[in-house]
Amino acid sequence: MIFETLKPQVEAILSNNKNTTDERLMKVCELLDANISYYNWVGFYFKNGDKNELKIGPYVGEPTDHTIIPFGKGICGQVAVSNENFVVPDVAAQDNYIACSISVKAEIVVPIFVNGENIGQIDIDSGTPDPFTEKDERFLEFVCAKVAEIL
Repeated sequence: MIFETLKPQVEAILSNNKNTTDERLMKVCELLDANISYYNWVGFYFKNGDKNELKIGPYVGEPTDHTIIPFGKGICGQVAVSNENFVVPDVAAQDNYIACSISVKAEIVVPIFVNGENIGQIDIDSGTPDPFTEKDERFLEFVCAKVAEIL
């Protein structure tokens, strides 16, 4: 499976101290975007200081107007509050969804924890309806755990 071949590459990127944290996160975004066909927007959001909002971090995909997301708003904002993965097979069926692009059909968001605190998340949009499986969740949990080690 592609996820198993990507894990050591994720670890190699994140352990490269020659690059800044943002450069490493961007390289992870690029790796996932390039290797998983149904990942069409890959990015990170992080808690914005002591505010109850998320601020966009490194990402790959179409530009977004959603650079700040209040806690509770949209899928990312809901994950900031729930501290749980959120898999959305059909974004059109979600009441509390912030549309980034009409081409987005599905979304998965997995939180990043540092010392038990939800400090951010990885956000993946897909133009493919209902593409995400439990394998995506487990892989993205692995990515988030490795990202947490460098934050």
